[in-house]
Amino acid sequence: MDPRRARDPRLSRPDPRLQRLQTDSTPTPTPPPSSNSASSSLTLRLENGANPEETLSQSFKHEQPENQAEQQETARQPLSQLEYKPRPLFCVVCASNQNRSMEGHSVLSKAGYQVISSGTGSAVRLPGPSIDKPNIYPFGTPYNTIFEDLNSKDPRLYSANGLLQMLDRNRHIKHAPERWQETKTVADIVITCEERCFDAVCDDLLSRGGEFNKPVHIINLEIKDNHEEALIAGKAMLDLAAAIEAADDIDEHMDEILQVQQGKHPHSILHAVAFY
Repeated sequence: MDPRRARDPRLSRPDPRLQRLQTDSTPTPTPPPSSNSASSSLTLRLENGANPEETLSQSFKHEQPENQAEQQETARQPLSQLEYKPRPLFCVVCASNQNRSMEGHSVLSKAGYQVISSGTGSAVRLPGPSIDKPNIYPFGTPYNTIFEDLNSKDPRLYSANGLLQMLDRNRHIKHAPERWQETKTVADIVITCEERCFDAVCDDLLSRGGEFNKPVHIINLEIKDNHEEALIAGKAMLDLAAAIEAADDIDEHMDEILQVQQGKHPHSILHAVAFY
């Protein structure tokens, strides 16, 4: 110790240079890094003179999710292990592809299902001014053409019985009515709207010989041919399609699906399996 400090009061004060050196030599405590604030810990380590490259790599480690191992394991799985379930194609069939089948087509299409429709009759028959004078058109006649024809004949009559409203709906769904026997599209599920249509579909598939060996479920819902019953049946078809598409195995669960369907809706049901 300098002996002059005891004699000279000016020297009794601490030397500011020594005080600065003591302050600089005392290490500044660094708070532990927080996993919730990677950017704050990065700033603190840079201020303490850490290597920027090492600091960045450590910061990225903190930002990685906890379930990264699970994500990497999922990414390493081969594509063959990922299940792919194709959506079934529904075909709704009535006699003339006008009322019942098109109501089902409309409802299922709006709900997002894959659906087509057709008719099994020899021609398209619609009510006329009397029972013995129906309006008859060949399959393939555009809905818009039929609409314009009936509207020109008697707009009041055909508006009153709902034909113009039905045709207006149909022409916004597809171009023209199609005949089942002439269609080549292979469906997974065929929903018929009366027993004679069910028989016609089964007979036609039998006559084709099953060359593709492709199974198809044919389900008949007995529906009266009027606008009110068609509307009710559309909801039943929607429930049926939802149950079929949700099934893990359609062939295995079809009987159970139809039992539930019969308990929820009034339509009598027929079921058969045929082959394309």
